[in-house]
Amino acid sequence: MKVTEVPAIAGAYLFEPTPYADERGFFCRTFDAEVLRSVGIDPDAFVQHSLSRSVRGVLRGLHLRSGAGEAKLVRCSHGEVFDVVVDLRPHSPTFRNTAVFRLSGGTQASVYIPAGCAHGFQALTDADVSYRIDRPHDPAEDVTIAFDDPELAIPWPLPPVSMSERDRKAPGLAEALAPKEK
Repeated sequence: MKVTEVPAIAGAYLFEPTPYADERGFFCRTFDAEVLRSVGIDPDAFVQHSLSRSVRGVLRGLHLRSGAGEAKLVRCSHGEVFDVVVDLRPHSPTFRNTAVFRLSGGTQASVYIPAGCAHGFQALTDADVSYRIDRPHDPAEDVTIAFDDPELAIPWPLPPVSMSERDRKAPGLAEALAPKEK
């Protein structure tokens, strides 16, 4: 498995397995605890595994968690997606940087997204995306940022055909990250 640091996002990694193909199809290892440990990621930290299925053009995100945040290991297991990571950690050397990836079932590559980074994707085909997450989900910590915030200028490849109500009504980056009054 090839591991590449993502220069635009400190602490993010791209994991590219080596599929073994023959007349039956292919086989590859998509998760290897020792490979994660080799770059300082605790493989035992992942406590949930989730899956989303999206039709072509669906846009999900941009999402992150408040508080301690959450780290994710994201992979497109079927189809193809345009995947986006935005570093929103104020003390990070890559603060406000964006990285984009094309993840697909053909490559089975995974992206490790550090806690404090926003994540979203758009399905370029009908697609399944799996997530390993290092904290149990708490809806009270959900933060959503407008996918089309001009400050981020993310070059989404397709017009969105569908998105959740939460994503459709998401505030811009500045409003989403502003301290909440108590």
